[in-house]
Amino acid sequence: MAHRVAKGLVGGCALLLGVTVTGCAAPQYTYVANSGQSTYFKVPNGWHQIGTSALDHELQTELGSSAGWQVAYEAGGKPTADDFLSFGSSQPFVFAEIGDLTSTASQELSYDSLRDFFLPVTSTARGDEPANFPLTGFKQIRDQVLTPGLGVHGVRETFDYTYSGATDTWDEIALTNAEQTVVYFIVLHCTTTCYSNDQAEINDVMSSFTVRSSS
Repeated sequence: MAHRVAKGLVGGCALLLGVTVTGCAAPQYTYVANSGQSTYFKVPNGWHQIGTSALDHELQTELGSSAGWQVAYEAGGKPTADDFLSFGSSQPFVFAEIGDLTSTASQELSYDSLRDFFLPVTSTARGDEPANFPLTGFKQIRDQVLTPGLGVHGVRETFDYTYSGATDTWDEIALTNAEQTVVYFIVLHCTTTCYSNDQAEINDVMSSFTVRSSS
């Protein structure tokens, strides 16, 4: 069901480091880093990582592939890879990936293709979906261009979609480097009620997504 307009991602391996901040008090956040790509984000310490094999299986099932560096966390006591694209989850689910682009995909990459990287967001992409496309009720909440520095640029998109009577809010950031050879992506979703109630915590997670790489 994921859109994946930028289908030029090629496989790659990277080191995942889950680093829990330590100190006198109980740690509040776990920092998740890809040291090879100088990329990191944080999640509340009570969120739990989805097992690698379970996540790989879910990605293979939903997307038909599992390439590059990918990691997921979910709040609550029962994290499951099934919530990757499931609607109606009352707990935030966050997924991040980094992937290299083929030369063709790199040349064709634009702000709009970053907007549509995961699900159709732009009016053009939504209009290109078939009549039986299962997601309905699109509502744009945020459309923000990001230029954090070192040539890194991209977008943050927040929007609602409804599936089988359940409406989720999706919050995603898609970035690329100056050369447009790598895509750095993070998406978080849960029900609109969950997103509203946990908005401060969710924004902490999303705004912590940092890429310090220009190549």
